[in-house]
Amino acid sequence: MAAAAVGVLAGVSPAAAHRPDRGEVLSVVPVSDLTTAQTAAFVGGMGVDTAGVEYGVRGYRITYRTIAPDRTPTTATGLLVLPKDGRHGRLDLVADTHGTMVNRAYAPSVGEDFGRLSPYLQASAGRAVAAPDYLGLGQGPGRHPYMDTASSVSASLDLLRAARTAARGLGRPLTGDVYATGFSQGGQVAAALAKELDRGADRAFRLKALAPVSGPYDVEHAEMAGLLDGSVNPISGVFYLSYWLTAQNRLHPIYKDPAEVFEPPYAAVVEGLFDGGHQEEEIVAALAPDVRSLLTPAFHERLVHPDGALLDAIRSNDGTCDWKPRVPVRLYTASGDTDVVIANSRSCAARFAAHGVQVPVVDQGATDHFGAFRASGPQVVEFFDSVARGNR
Repeated sequence: MAAAAVGVLAGVSPAAAHRPDRGEVLSVVPVSDLTTAQTAAFVGGMGVDTAGVEYGVRGYRITYRTIAPDRTPTTATGLLVLPKDGRHGRLDLVADTHGTMVNRAYAPSVGEDFGRLSPYLQASAGRAVAAPDYLGLGQGPGRHPYMDTASSVSASLDLLRAARTAARGLGRPLTGDVYATGFSQGGQVAAALAKELDRGADRAFRLKALAPVSGPYDVEHAEMAGLLDGSVNPISGVFYLSYWLTAQNRLHPIYKDPAEVFEPPYAAVVEGLFDGGHQEEEIVAALAPDVRSLLTPAFHERLVHPDGALLDAIRSNDGTCDWKPRVPVRLYTASGDTDVVIANSRSCAARFAAHGVQVPVVDQGATDHFGAFRASGPQVVEFFDSVARGNR
């Protein structure tokens, strides 16, 4: 494993190797090696169509330099997946951003779990994949700043830079073409990352297409409304809202004491539940059955009519679709999704339309949140294949 890391850094000058550059590779560790049959078994075992699985995959955990929400230096980890396709040419790259995770051990570079489903699926079609763990997940320090779009984008962009270095060191150099996708929280991150790439955030990368799945693109008008009117499943609503409030409070002064927001006994435990070490099931069992039971009446009213730091936190994470894409875009979702309601995708499409770009919303129908991905994942691969062939 150490030999792989040394090999990746062999082409970097001694001066560059010691600069705290964003995206600088600190280590590369092999974490998986699957044949085509094993890749198909993994994908199929998650309930996803395996027809597009052409190759086996190799996965590597990259530790790299990036920045914290306050823009101070920090480190993060992420997963690089390469197809075992036998080719010697350069590989296109998929930026694949994952959905909500509370336990750092389930992040793509660490856990052989759902977080690797999309990366393996995409890589098995013949493209390299960079899947960030985000800050505070995987083997990165600190707590995850959940739904802080800016730091999720910076961590994702810096992983693209690290992946470029690592892939070159592994003998699989990249073309610079980037296809962006992501699921749930990662759908929002994918749209925001694509926005930055389209604006030229790093000239080494060329955005080719965007295809996120069920992202919360409009927290203020779509997702928060769903939390309050019952469109969002109440258990999911409690989980997401608690995670979001405790994380955002570290970035915005929403409350001084959890008791201002959460009813007892939840106020005493809620912040500790989201320390990166608890399982989702533990958290759900320790919290209220619905949002009204979770929150104090005063804060529930504040949520209905947000202002101040609360409104700032909401709006700072919206606007990911407020730009004019110059590449093909498709938004995948499901009308049956009660975690991230379809109104988010419709709002996103409306924002793109306001900039003069008509973006299709692909509705997978009466399926749940994870069902939306299971149906959409192979379609995203096909869409990227079509764009790569020059067909929009």
